[in-house]
Amino acid sequence: MSLWQKHAVFEKNSIVLVIGILIVIAIGGLVEIVPLFYLKNTIEKVDGIRPYTPLELAGRNIYVREGCYLCHSQMIRPLRDEVERYGHYSLAAESMYDRPFQWGSKRTGPDLARVGGKYSDDWHRDHLNDPRSVVPGSVMPNYAFLAQTELYYTHIAEDLKTQALLGVPYTPDMIARALADVKTQATTDAPDAAELAKRYPKAQSRDFDGNPARISEADALIAYLQMLGTEVDFKLYDDKANIR
Repeated sequence: MSLWQKHAVFEKNSIVLVIGILIVIAIGGLVEIVPLFYLKNTIEKVDGIRPYTPLELAGRNIYVREGCYLCHSQMIRPLRDEVERYGHYSLAAESMYDRPFQWGSKRTGPDLARVGGKYSDDWHRDHLNDPRSVVPGSVMPNYAFLAQTELYYTHIAEDLKTQALLGVPYTPDMIARALADVKTQATTDAPDAAELAKRYPKAQSRDFDGNPARISEADALIAYLQMLGTEVDFKLYDDKANIR
């Protein structure tokens, strides 16, 4: 009996076909579900992960508003070519406070999951003002208006409250200090920078857009970009810690 004739049993008998489909789905489901029983949690606990600072959160909102995720993913897959190009593969914990997450699958531009600290603030400013001045072949549009647009952040405490309702561990103290923290992080040599770093470890405080006279949308966006991928120290990361 040929393979086609054997397959005809499924074609002509709907009951057999349904049973076959259920068996295949059951096998596929087990393959997906069983490995989860060997994990303590589907999102591993990783040292260093923290909520966004108010300025970084404002920058992330601008990142989403401008549709940056349409051309830049934030997910490094565990494939050799991606790891060698971008760095350690992305961890679920790195996106645990993202709503919505920015993983993406489209890469007109490079992945940004590890872009923090890779370039200077000057580079980011030039890239936003005129992308082709630093990347000649870039098709990215100009975002020079960000440096000219004052950041509207009077509502930032409300943003933190909303995030807290969704499970992000913002404390009442963080929410109360949100407005002041925006000013502190966007100021070079701010007297409260050390206090900010206690609330948000590794938070970088400085004038990101090169114009100390005001806090612009470029300040917020660059602050967000400069923290991406910097929270986890992969020299200390134990990739077996989440296995039972």
